[in-house]
Parts: sequence; C-alpha cells; structure tokens
Amino acid sequence: MRVSGGPMEMKSSGAAALLCPLLGACLWSAVVGYKPVIVVHGLFDSSEDFKNLQRFINESYPGTNVTVIDLFDRSSSLQPMWKQVEGFKAAIYPIMQNAADGVHLICYSQGGLVCRGILSTLPDHNVHSFISLSAPQAGQYGDTDYFRIFPQFVKSNLYHFCYTGVGQLISICNYWNDPHHRDLYLNSSDYLALINSERPNPNSTEWRRNFLKIQKLVLIGGPDDGVITPWQSSQFGFYDDNETVVEMQHQELYLRDVFGLKTLVARGDLILCTVPGVEHVLWHSNETVFHACIEKWLM
Repeated sequence: MRVSGGPMEMKSSGAAALLCPLLGACLWSAVVGYKPVIVVHGLFDSSEDFKNLQRFINESYPGTNVTVIDLFDRSSSLQPMWKQVEGFKAAIYPIMQNAADGVHLICYSQGGLVCRGILSTLPDHNVHSFISLSAPQAGQYGDTDYFRIFPQFVKSNLYHFCYTGVGQLISICNYWNDPHHRDLYLNSSDYLALINSERPNPNSTEWRRNFLKIQKLVLIGGPDDGVITPWQSSQFGFYDDNETVVEMQHQELYLRDVFGLKTLVARGDLILCTVPGVEHVLWHSNETVFHACIEKWLM
C-alpha cells in the first residue's frame, strides 16, 4: 500500500525532476551533435596555446570535437603563406570530409589569413562559421613587439626588405601593406593582394565563389590589440596614404565586392565584434571574448 505524498514519493519525484532535464540534455546533444571546430594558430604560436579556448568550447558545447592544427609552430610560422595554406589545407580537409554537417573555423592572427587562402582555393569546403580572431585581414603596417625579434623589421625600411624575392620567403612580408608604397604592395604581394583581388588574378572568380560558401564571417578585433596595425585591419579597415583609417565599407575591395564582403553583408552573414581592453596575445584565452563574439556562432 502506497501513501500518496509520503516522504519516499517526494524523494523519488525530486530525483526524477533533476534527472529528466539531464537526460534530456544528453539525448539532445546525442541527437543534434555539434559541428567540429578547427583552430588555426597565428605567428609564433603553437597548438599548446589554445587550451583555454578548447575548454571554453567544450564547456558551452559538451562533446564538441575541437582540433587545433599542430603545424608551422613558433618560428616555423614565418614560412611563406602559400606554403602554410597548403600544409594546413592538407590537415584540415580530412576533418571536413568526415563532417557531414560541416565545420567551424576559428583562425587567430596570421592564421586568419591562412584560412582565407584555404577558403578561397578549396572548392568543396564545408565551413559554416569562419571566425577571424584579430587577424590582419587588410594587411599589416606599423611597429609591433613582434618585430623586435628581427632587427630588420622596422617600419621605416621594412618595405625594402619585403618587396624583394627574399622578403616573400617571410610570412609577414606576404601581407605587409605599406600605404606609402601602394604600388610596391600591389605589384609585389604574392599573397594578400591576390586573395583580396587587388591585382589581376585569373582565379578571382573561382576564389570568390569558393569563399562565399561560408555561412557566416565573424570579424573580431579591438582598439587595445597592440599588434595588429591598424587594429581595424581585423575588420578590413586600413590606412590611406595619410595613415588615416578608412573603414571596411569605404574600402574599394568592399565597394567593388571583389571577393564577397558586400555580398555577405547583404545576406546578413557578416558580423563585426569589437572588444576593448584585450591585448593581442590574450584574444583566444579571454572568456568574455568567447562568450560575446564566438560562442553563438558555433551552434
């Protein structure tokens, strides 16, 4: 004989009340699943630097397969950009092929430009969200702490080094964009000027079509970065010849829609996320940045 409302029934009901939501969440995760997340590091980084980001992702989306590609670490990240594109592409493509519902890309600093090259040249990629985390998408110009490692990297004469055959063997020269020597950039850049379609490129139509297969482009940056110069380059803004920053929507590459930025805006698929107070080396380990700018785009 059971006494309705007795202590045992209350205990069972309470346990059931707690258990049901947990089971429901587990079942939902098992049924829906989350897209794999691929992380590409930046200049002088390695996969070891992204443990916090991996933790943030798995706390928000338990069971997510997060892969930080372990290639071109530390000083090897200075190798030419096209070489890095091909290496990272070879490592990423099998993950894409095994992800029927697509993948997300989080690409930090120089890695954001590597990912641009991958997305432009890979016709059957299945990237849903491309999250560019403080990457010099419009180029780099100016003094940063990184240059102190190499005495020749000084703003006043760096263009002499970069716009030579030797310079193109150094990754940063592949996207060095001196606004006072625009002609040298356009004629000599073997990477950024090509993927930005800022100079004639027979592959530009195909590359644009490939790039626009992404579902979302998230551009993250902030005024206290200290390395990306100008910081607005992380959102496709850049200097004119007076070193006045021209925002993305007034840049020729946007107005002409040469590789799809204007199209992404028209689709509602380009997101800008600006966070003050974040130094460049802390973007990927800052939990506020993750929740404000990254988390919702990994569904």
